[in-house]
Amino acid sequence: MAMLRRTMSLSTTLIRRPAGRFHEEALYRPRCVALVADPALAISAVLAANLAAGGFKGSLFAVGMAAEGLMPAGSIAELPEVPDLAVLSLAPEALEGAMLALAARGCHAAIVPGQAPDLMALSKRTGVRALGQGSFGVCVPAIGLNASLSHLTPRLGKLALVCQSSALARAVLDWAEAESVGFSHVIGIGGNADLGFAHALDWLSRDPGTAAILLDLRRIKNRRVFISAARAAARSRPVVAIRAGGRMDDPSGVTDAVMEAALRRAGVLRVAGLDDLLSAAETLARVKLNPAGGPGDRIAVVGNATGLGLMAADAVLAGGARLAELPEAALSALRIGIGGGWTGRNPITLGPRAGTTLGEAASMLAGLPEVDAVIAVHAPVPGEDPVTVGAALSAAARATRRAPVLVCWAGQQTAGAQRAALAAAGLAVFPTPEAAVRGALHLLHDRQNRAAAAELPGRQVLALRPDRASVTALFARVRAEGRLSLTEDEALSVLAAYGLPVVQGRVAQTVDQAVAAAAGLGFPVVLKLRSAEVARKTEIGGVALGLRSTIAVREAAMAMIARVKAERPGARLSGFLVQRQAMRAQELRLRLGDDPMFGPHIGFGMGGTAADLLEDEGFDLPPLNHTLARALIGRTRAARLLAGYRDHKPVAMEAVVEALVRLSQIAIDYPEVATIGINPLFADAEGVLAVDAALDLRPAGERALLAVPPYPEEWMAPWRSRGGEELLVRPIRPEDAEAHAAFFRRLTPEDIRYRFFSQLRELPRVQIARMTQIDYDREMAFVAIRPLADGGEEMLGVSRLIREPDGETGEFAVVVDGSMKGQGLGRALMQRLFDWAPEAGIRTVVGSVLADNAPMLAFVKSLGFSVKRSPEDEDVVEARRAV
Repeated sequence: MAMLRRTMSLSTTLIRRPAGRFHEEALYRPRCVALVADPALAISAVLAANLAAGGFKGSLFAVGMAAEGLMPAGSIAELPEVPDLAVLSLAPEALEGAMLALAARGCHAAIVPGQAPDLMALSKRTGVRALGQGSFGVCVPAIGLNASLSHLTPRLGKLALVCQSSALARAVLDWAEAESVGFSHVIGIGGNADLGFAHALDWLSRDPGTAAILLDLRRIKNRRVFISAARAAARSRPVVAIRAGGRMDDPSGVTDAVMEAALRRAGVLRVAGLDDLLSAAETLARVKLNPAGGPGDRIAVVGNATGLGLMAADAVLAGGARLAELPEAALSALRIGIGGGWTGRNPITLGPRAGTTLGEAASMLAGLPEVDAVIAVHAPVPGEDPVTVGAALSAAARATRRAPVLVCWAGQQTAGAQRAALAAAGLAVFPTPEAAVRGALHLLHDRQNRAAAAELPGRQVLALRPDRASVTALFARVRAEGRLSLTEDEALSVLAAYGLPVVQGRVAQTVDQAVAAAAGLGFPVVLKLRSAEVARKTEIGGVALGLRSTIAVREAAMAMIARVKAERPGARLSGFLVQRQAMRAQELRLRLGDDPMFGPHIGFGMGGTAADLLEDEGFDLPPLNHTLARALIGRTRAARLLAGYRDHKPVAMEAVVEALVRLSQIAIDYPEVATIGINPLFADAEGVLAVDAALDLRPAGERALLAVPPYPEEWMAPWRSRGGEELLVRPIRPEDAEAHAAFFRRLTPEDIRYRFFSQLRELPRVQIARMTQIDYDREMAFVAIRPLADGGEEMLGVSRLIREPDGETGEFAVVVDGSMKGQGLGRALMQRLFDWAPEAGIRTVVGSVLADNAPMLAFVKSLGFSVKRSPEDEDVVEARRAV
């Protein structure tokens, strides 16, 4: 039993457009555009001129103003053609009437470059979807569309720019024209009120003419939809993002760090400023790392100047990459092929009279398997023919099929024209060695980000059995008492309910009870004030360590009460917390926070009272698994300490990883939790121990939305075959990668042909990642699992439903192991898809079946599908069913 999911590419010509509602082709591939404008607005003339000058291949109309190159129409109702797209250059009060008139004519896509404070409401009332307010507009050079506020017409290329800032868009376009960089799309999101980043990314992820995407981010409207769309786009091409104002909004840098973590999770490369963005654009628009090559961080530097070569080498090492180690055989070949007296050390200096030899050397280095990228550095030389040298470099860059060649042509007075010529020839060319290296590092970091986002995790899944009932009851009691902040012992009890080891302790209401509790626990003990209103107890002497007698406990308790009365007279005290003194170990801090844009996030780093000053904290988003938690730890300096040093043994890393996963699960299970802090978490060779914790709840009715959808455990259920065997049917998860690969290897050649319309022998790793690391908001895959005696699992069937761009249609696939055919498993897996589809907003399930696949055709008919021959392929039958 098998079914195919086909990846369809967009066509720029024949496009089927549904009537009566918005469709994305109208915005990005329109055949008819109407400018509805108030001539009194300055932007109206700019828009009209750009539309006329762009070379648009469809019809252009102007309503409300006369514009050269645009056909006039007295009103929207009098337009001789129904526009696919309208550009509304109108005062805010005139927008609603125009949008209603457009909807009446059947136009449901618009660009609003001016002010529109209530654009979302206008879109809902009129049915016209819009980019704006303050949209820069849309440019699609392939069809000559320039419906933008640009000061020039972008040239055709493979770079896409999606921006909120019109000023940044103009700056990028101006730079691009000087560098001969072209665009597939320029999309101005503006205020992101209606159509936003996710919509643009979804379109670009399916556009074969887009090779790389630049994002100007300031406001994300829907964090989950954005991450989903960004991940889909980054699977197939580089996506680079910049954010202006992050540090101004949050000087601590946490907001910026969380954004970087969110983008990394989606496989997007975040850069720090405009200079880095342009450098990334210069690189990604022209070159790419060989996908079949090495790790990407081995860089060879060759030049005609020692100083500039050394600067490039320093930049390589400072950026975390490596200078490629060149084998002696390769060096000998280079000496013979190039000549000269150079030593062969990387960086390689050929001397000022290198001439065309620089291009030859770059080409030879680019062909070595030990090299991932080449930086060719050129300094101006008296009497040299720069055109000839540039031509040699250009030929070298175009000829390489392995490592890309990035060029530094230093200088300005004479070098500027040469860089422009090299850029026009399609080379990635930079004015300084550091800039060229930065370009190579962008290639490296893009590969690392996208590889991490598609990394295949191991089979290990932490089996959590939390005591949710006790946590739920605790939260209810805290709210009933009019509190949102838990006391320390309450917060520790939540962690304990999720299996995280916590220090032994007892609550005491009075000084005498504290003394008795200390005697019962055994000395030495720690005494802490118990108050939900004192967040940092150490600041008022609310923590006493190493108390070794009942007298010491009594004196410490009395002193604490006196200090609180003097320094925090209004604070409510609820006694003391007495804890057994824990042995000293590495102090870590784990915390769950909330970001205004991306929601709940998890921080990890060094702990203790100086944690905020150490500036060593990594961030990621829940949900976390073992792989993600290890990667989070590895991004901090603390990781080196945890690995052991001098007389310090390595800590039990698995225990630290599990602590992060358990904290993540609390965020998943209880969206009412606002923040959790664990500081310190002691870690040593024996394990971890939470010593102090804080937890705050959100106000009643407020719940967090994770940017990454969690694993949908609610869809797990047992299933019994006709033969009596009980299997577990559940949603697929990333840890199923190994089992999925093994399942594929057991399929028969016929099953593989029916499923994939081809004879694959092995699923590529990237395809396995794509099929197991799914976005549960936009697709679902159910797997049938047989538990094995060794604790492993065997996959026996998979059904899959992927949402189409219209949001209401899903394309399905299903295949079962040969041993399970005739047991009813395929029907059960399909029924799970039918049950899930309505909750996801999918109304129609469709699929493509090979015409000679008689068993599948009979199967889908028995499930209520209608079938008909595909108009595009006579060997394929289309199946369709409402759910």
